[in-house]
Amino acid sequence: MTDLAALADRVVPVLLFLVFITVVAEICDLVGLFDEAAHLAARVARGRTFVLWLLVVVLACVCTILLSLDTTAVLLTPVAIAVAGQVGVSPLPFAMTTLWLANTASLLLPVSNLTNLLALHRFDALGLSVTDYLSLMWAPALTAIVLTVALVWLLHRRELRGRYEKPGRPEPHDRLLVVAAAVVAAALGPAFVAGITPAWPAGIAAVVLVAVTAWRSPALLRRVSVPWKAAVGVAVLFVVVDLALGFGLGPWLTSVVGTGSGPAELLRLSGIGALTSNGINNLPAYLALEGTADSSPVRLAALLVGVNAGPIVTVWGSLATILWAQRCRSAGLTVSVSRLAVTGLLVAVVVVTGATLALSASA
Repeated sequence: MTDLAALADRVVPVLLFLVFITVVAEICDLVGLFDEAAHLAARVARGRTFVLWLLVVVLACVCTILLSLDTTAVLLTPVAIAVAGQVGVSPLPFAMTTLWLANTASLLLPVSNLTNLLALHRFDALGLSVTDYLSLMWAPALTAIVLTVALVWLLHRRELRGRYEKPGRPEPHDRLLVVAAAVVAAALGPAFVAGITPAWPAGIAAVVLVAVTAWRSPALLRRVSVPWKAAVGVAVLFVVVDLALGFGLGPWLTSVVGTGSGPAELLRLSGIGALTSNGINNLPAYLALEGTADSSPVRLAALLVGVNAGPIVTVWGSLATILWAQRCRSAGLTVSVSRLAVTGLLVAVVVVTGATLALSASA
């Protein structure tokens, strides 16, 4: 019971954050914030497909870093696909951009990925603050983003050339709600790096947006989808892995992963983290491997590189990838499993390797 209580103490704030930030993201989407941002990007690009794609890249990075990878996968993906369709360009590079950056851009802030939130407990035990986390992760985070963007361009450069007709104005939205959502979303960034437990500012943001929306357009609240099933599923996965660790999984994993903080050892750790994530999902993969990496901050960081940037080969590798695939199908875009695996493997290998080496060089 003591072990389960300790697990609950770590997991419950993470699951609450997932619920709160999803409510924030859903309301931002329903009031039109993402729609306005995407159309603004299309107008600013002035008919140049490459510039439009770069603006989607920026939007995907900001959305992932501040509002988590699931927000990018769930809410930005259909907007990117819709905008590509409206201007008459291929939606595939835009969809792959949101998928890959949702995962690979999720290293910088603790709130960018649920695995980062789980790792904060270990970083705190090692005497590191949120500021220390940022100083450790900025180099691999920047490297992961740059390599991902470069690979998307190389794989889709023909589709990202040319020009398009500038779209008209988006559907009219309640200006007050859009402004309120934008202000709340912008305020979350500083709050998340202030050292406060992320569930608190996310919860406050959710309450503020629910209240404003209830005042201006209460009908919209009935369309907000709260991820209770996902939260319960994640909790079950954590319990299963925790039980397995109690039955001796930890020592065996340590013998496989090894020890040390040199470049080769860090690559081994991040690589196994990526491989395990694609096999069973990145959340239980992190929990299973955490005990092999908590001897030093740099090893924990290497594990995060693997479980964050690596699970883009299989559909079930991360919750964000599962949700992305569902949104693509809903938007009428089909990406074959084989194409996802082949291109995802290329991106995962390059990005995880590059980010791990950047971590080793900067630590």
